[in-house]
Amino acid sequence: MAIDSRNQLAGTEAHYDVVVIGGGINGCGIAADAAGRGLSVMLAERSDLASGTSSASSKLIHGGLRYLEQYAFRLVAHSLAEREVLLANAPHIVWPLQFVVPHVPGMRSRLLMRAGLFLYDHLSRRQRLPRSGSIDLTRHAAARPLARSLEHGFEYWDCWVDDARLVVLVARLAAEKGARIATRTAVAKARREGKRWHIALRHGDGRAETITAGALVNAAGPWAGRVAREVIEAPDAAPPVSVRLVKGSHIVVPRIAGADCAYLCQAPDRRVVFVLPFADAFTLIGTTDIPIGDNPDDATVSAAEIDYLLGVINPFLATSLSAGDIVWRFAGVRPLASDGEVEGNPATASRDYRLTIATTPQGAPLLTVVGGKVTTYRRLAQSALELLAPHLGRSIGPPWTAQAPLPGGDMPGADFATFARAARERHPGFEAGVLETLLRRYGTEADAIIGDARRLEDMGTYLGGGLTGREVNHLVRKEWATTPEDILWRRTKAGLRIPPADMAAAEHKVAEAITAARMTVADN
Repeated sequence: MAIDSRNQLAGTEAHYDVVVIGGGINGCGIAADAAGRGLSVMLAERSDLASGTSSASSKLIHGGLRYLEQYAFRLVAHSLAEREVLLANAPHIVWPLQFVVPHVPGMRSRLLMRAGLFLYDHLSRRQRLPRSGSIDLTRHAAARPLARSLEHGFEYWDCWVDDARLVVLVARLAAEKGARIATRTAVAKARREGKRWHIALRHGDGRAETITAGALVNAAGPWAGRVAREVIEAPDAAPPVSVRLVKGSHIVVPRIAGADCAYLCQAPDRRVVFVLPFADAFTLIGTTDIPIGDNPDDATVSAAEIDYLLGVINPFLATSLSAGDIVWRFAGVRPLASDGEVEGNPATASRDYRLTIATTPQGAPLLTVVGGKVTTYRRLAQSALELLAPHLGRSIGPPWTAQAPLPGGDMPGADFATFARAARERHPGFEAGVLETLLRRYGTEADAIIGDARRLEDMGTYLGGGLTGREVNHLVRKEWATTPEDILWRRTKAGLRIPPADMAAAEHKVAEAITAARMTVADN
C-alpha cells in the first residue's frame, strides 16, 4: 500500500458511507471496523495520526487494577479480554510485562491487595499471561532497584504497547480494507442536510475539498467538544457534548539500574504511579491527573507535576532521582465522559467510553465518542458500528476485527520469540539489538524493509538514533509520515537516542530523507 497524497485529494464531492473526524486510536479503530464491513469510509485528521492523547499514554494494555477499587468490574473484565485479543493480533508491538507492587505499611493492606489480584486474575480468561502472587522483596531479583526497607510485595502481569504505532497500524488496517486516511486534513465545517452530511475539508497545503457522508463520527478526543461547538452544524438535532479534560504527564529518565520490569508505586493520596521500562534504555514514570480548561493544545508538563511524580517514587527507590535526570517529558489530555460535573477527584473518574448517537427520522446520524482507553479501542469501535448500523440505510457485514492481525502481526501462533529467532538466522550480520528494534517496530514486514541489506550500514543514510533511510522510506510510503517529528517521536522513538546538541542536524537529515522518499512515491 503506497500512500500518494494526490490520490487522497482526488474527486471533489466524493460520497462516503461514514466520515470519521479524528486520527487517534478510537477514530482509526472505527474507520477500520467500518471499512472491513463493506462501508466506504474516510478519516480526516487535522495533524498526524496519534498526535494527541493516543501517543501520550502510559504505553500499557491493561485491565486497570486500580479500577477495581471503583467497582468498575465490567470495564476491567472487558479490558482484560481485549488484552488477550491484542496479544494475539499485534505480538510485535504488544508484549507481556511483569509488574511488582511493593507493599507499604499504612496504605492498602496485604489482604486487600491479594483480593484485588485474585479478581484481576479471574475476571476474564487468561491464555498467555502468568497469574499473580506474593513475593519476598528481600530475595526477589526484581527488588534490585528498590529501597532496602521494602520487604513484601506482589507481582502480576499486564502488557506494554507502542501506543503511537498501534494507532498507525490500525489506520493501515483500515486503508487495506479500502478506507481513505487523510492526515493534515481539517474538517472546517460539517452541516447536516437531510440524509447527508456536507463536509468542507481544508488540507495542510491550503487546498479545499467538499465531500458528503451518510454518517458522521466525532472521534476528536479532547477536541470533541470544540468540534461539536465550532465545526458541526445540525440545526435539527445537535445535543451538547460534555467532556471533562484531565491532563496526565509523564517523565522519562535513563534506565534505572535493575528496573527491567514495571513497578506500581502507591502514593499517599491513594493514587498509583507507574515506573516502566521504556525504549530499551530508559524508564518511563507517570502519570498525573490534573483537571485543565477547555484547550487541550495548552497541555504541558508542569514543575509541580514533576515534583509530585518524583516525590511518589523516590521513597520506593534505592537511589533517588532528581529533575536533572529527566531526558524527555510529555503530557496528554484524557477526555473523560462527563455529565457537566467539574468537581471531584479526576483519578476516580470513569475511564469507560460513552457513545452518543443523534439523529432524526429524516436526518443523517451523528455519533460522538467520549472517553475510552487504548486497551478497549476495538470493542469501542465494534459498539460504534452496532449503533450506526440501523441508521445507514444499508446492510453491513458482521464483526471481524477480533481475529484480524494488524500489519506485521501475522506470525504463527502470535509467537514473537520464535519469529525473532528465525529472523536472527536470516540476518546474521545485524547486531542483535538493532534487529530486535526493527522486528518490534515492523514485525513480519521487517524483512521487506531490510531487503538485501546484510547489516545496518547497508540500509541507506544513517540519520541518528538508529534510524536509516530505508526505514524513513517505508514510513513515508506506508505510514503517512510527513515531518521529522512524525518519525523521530511517534513512528519510532529514535529521538530519545539523539543528544540534544545533535537534534537539529538529525531533524534536517530526516527532512531530506522524507523529501527523497516522496520523490520516489511520485515517480511510481
